[in-house]
Amino acid sequence: MNSNKKWENINTLAELNLGKNNTKATGCEEHILLSKSAAEEGIVLLKNENELLPLKKGCKVAIFGKAQIDYVKVGGGSGYVHSAYTTNIYKGLKAKRGVEVFDALSAYYEDYVKAAYDEGKKPGVFDETEIPEDLLGSAKEFTDTAIITICRYSAEGGDRRSDGTDSYFTLSEAENKMVETVTANFKNVIVLLNVGAMIETNWFANNDKISAALMIWQGGMEGGLAVANVLTGEVTPSGKLVDTCAKEFSDYPSSEGFHESADYVKYTEDIFVGYRYFETIPGKKERVIYPFGYGLSYTSFELSEMNASEKDGEITVNVSVKNTGKYSGKEVVQVYYSAPKGKMTKPALELVGFAKTNLLNPGEMQTIVVKFAVNDMASYDDIGDVCKSAWVLENGEYKILVGTSVRDVYELDFKYTVEGDTVTEKLTEYCTPEKLDKRLTAGGEYVDVPLGNVTRKTFKTTYHNEYREGGEKKNLIDVYNGEISLDDFISQLTDEELVNLLKGKAGRGLANTDGMGDLEKYGIPAPMTADGPAGVRLSASCPIKTTAFPVATMIACTWNTEIMEKIGAAGALEAKECNLPIWLTPALNIHRSPLCGRNFEYFSEDPLVAGKMAAAKVRGIQSQNIVATPKHFACNNKETNRKESDSILSERALREIYIKGFEICVKEAKPKLIMTAYNKFNGVRASENAELLTGILRDEWGYEGLITTDWNNTASETTEVLAGNDIRMPSTTEMDLAEGLANNLITRDDIAVCVKRLLEMILWLE
Repeated sequence: MNSNKKWENINTLAELNLGKNNTKATGCEEHILLSKSAAEEGIVLLKNENELLPLKKGCKVAIFGKAQIDYVKVGGGSGYVHSAYTTNIYKGLKAKRGVEVFDALSAYYEDYVKAAYDEGKKPGVFDETEIPEDLLGSAKEFTDTAIITICRYSAEGGDRRSDGTDSYFTLSEAENKMVETVTANFKNVIVLLNVGAMIETNWFANNDKISAALMIWQGGMEGGLAVANVLTGEVTPSGKLVDTCAKEFSDYPSSEGFHESADYVKYTEDIFVGYRYFETIPGKKERVIYPFGYGLSYTSFELSEMNASEKDGEITVNVSVKNTGKYSGKEVVQVYYSAPKGKMTKPALELVGFAKTNLLNPGEMQTIVVKFAVNDMASYDDIGDVCKSAWVLENGEYKILVGTSVRDVYELDFKYTVEGDTVTEKLTEYCTPEKLDKRLTAGGEYVDVPLGNVTRKTFKTTYHNEYREGGEKKNLIDVYNGEISLDDFISQLTDEELVNLLKGKAGRGLANTDGMGDLEKYGIPAPMTADGPAGVRLSASCPIKTTAFPVATMIACTWNTEIMEKIGAAGALEAKECNLPIWLTPALNIHRSPLCGRNFEYFSEDPLVAGKMAAAKVRGIQSQNIVATPKHFACNNKETNRKESDSILSERALREIYIKGFEICVKEAKPKLIMTAYNKFNGVRASENAELLTGILRDEWGYEGLITTDWNNTASETTEVLAGNDIRMPSTTEMDLAEGLANNLITRDDIAVCVKRLLEMILWLE
């Protein structure tokens, strides 16, 4: 780049047109079509008895439920996106030729929703209304086919409950009444679940009066049209579940202790999260309604010529996939492994790779290749069953299974054999618990966790920088031009100036979440940040409207990393056009409980899915020279009292489940920025956790980028900087670094290395 134009847009907030033919990219038709395509591909067909779907041409339908109008496109809080419009379910179906909708019923719901909004009720959270008898009778005369719509809303800053005060996971009394009325009066009934995370499915799965059901998630601004395209067969559903549907909330192992205390949550299920629990623990398989990886199609597929081989520590799986049905469609190939029983307790199956076919026409075949490292099958030994603080492959045969869900798998003839227990990587004990009472084993028993007096490790910086007074002052652009080293540039800055750089800077332009940098004396620009895992989030009052993409859970259900990467690039282009060079996404915490208020922002119960999807999004974002920000590192799986709550878990669960996705993302996509979580885990705040940030993230994983806090946390900045957390956000935060310096609690070197990482990120920006 011409150095004269370096940071030009950051500094001047120039209006940009980065779309095709010098048009606006923000909210453009191309991005809206991408949003719709992702929504179409993420819809999961759960049930389709007697091939009720796709709807036949000329079909008449009556749509019940307020969700047809009160459509939830994304979740709330920092995950909300202000788009130019939202196509709801009713509008989507009305746009399709060949389907006739009973308008009078939908108009009734339209009036009901409008009145609720006028009363100040929030979208997605008020209950159903009674169905007038006259409308019900008219609907029956109009058609024998009904669609039931159900929606759910959740947001940052609060969890949902399952204690009788909050009908989130289960249907409300009014919803149950609506379902009973509709199923008693219509021959063909279809259910649409407009949700951001898992809710109860048992009520329709085993109900003979309900023939079809679709998990339509929260599909962004064109979600309603995407649903209509799937219902009418214009698109064949190809989404697969990334979470397990259990019969009842109490079936999830996290349910008992999720709301035990606002101050802590104990992860006693250990590594047995999601399908690892249901497929392993005795008696739990039958508690599953729809298994992980499950999803129906209008067409059928045949998997054949399945084989695997190993070379140089990498296993390659080949599968031929043939469309044997009458519709064009896509299939997802899922590869699992089953480790031998040994000294360490292990899940029955673990996902180790996946791939999605192209759109295959009837009769068409494609060969899918999935590769993974042998070491990806290792388990982390945190107590010394084989070798303490190490990833190990235990002696025995490792089976490889291929299929289209965790239940629909075929065991290959190929077995990978380990002769003798093998350490694949010896590490250091980090982040161990002090209070965890017990942990679950594969047999369904709980065992005591050996606890002792934990001494947390600290790290001294190896970076050294001395302030040099006098001489010609250089600007940061001179570093870019090679006229001065970055280290020498930093030596020009006083301690006070270094401290100033580690605090967020007031937002300007279109930013509503503040920025970083901003030291005009030395030509350091102030790159601004933007929220938005489902699209760039500008303020509601801003006249510029961005593209609202589907929520993360829905995109994960596409099992298509290519479409995730495209969304990352498209959103980044909108951020760049709005002069917002730091995009605070993706979020990739684990779906530990269906009730977490931010599940819609996160991808899956499985860390491999989360990691691969996050890496794809980061690659897409950073392809546009926009900074991606994986978050919230780590163990932010609950929103209640999120700034003080302590997540208590074993080091094995931490490494195998809760930070594994971050590890995949860091190693595969090299993000420029990572955001720490508010919460504590194992007694230490995430942003103050030197073992996590320096020991694991920087030293073990080789992360070289910047680390920022989440906004307005309650930690000590001096402790954060010593731990490896560089930036404190936002601009209004209280700073204690100067006091720490004065009292010799922290050194110039500790602060200077954080500034260096900040400036390295800024130098990377255009």
